[in-house]
Amino acid sequence: MVASDSFAEFLREQLAPLGRVTMRRMFGKTGVFCDRLMFGMVTENTLYFRVDDHNQAAFNEAASFPPLSYEKKGSTIDLAFWRAPERLFDEPDELVAWARLALAAARRVAIKRERTAPRREAKPQSTHDHAAPVRTERENSRRSSSKQRRSNRP
Repeated sequence: MVASDSFAEFLREQLAPLGRVTMRRMFGKTGVFCDRLMFGMVTENTLYFRVDDHNQAAFNEAASFPPLSYEKKGSTIDLAFWRAPERLFDEPDELVAWARLALAAARRVAIKRERTAPRREAKPQSTHDHAAPVRTERENSRRSSSKQRRSNRP
């Protein structure tokens, strides 16, 4: 279930020190973004922060909750998003500190993806694929004649 409008607005206000925080609904959840990087997800008005090997120790408190997951072909797939403890909503500075750690993890993931993404070779294009239509001299002279006639009208 996606974030309610009021919870999304609350998060935008609380996380404003990070920069422009945006939210986008995706896969029945809400992605939390800053600088086009998804550093959090919300489901059923519960916030989850992105976790990787670098920030996992700092998020130790969150490890007591199950990670964000989904079902696929009868099995549960755990995502690299851990639930933010409820107490953070009463401690705005600490909430932002956790969000900064999650944003840093999102940056590392983005960099890693850029490095490991297979590069696509540009396909050689034949001259017939996307070439502009070729007009004959007769068509060109007809077009220029009709333009002249239109411009000479009073």
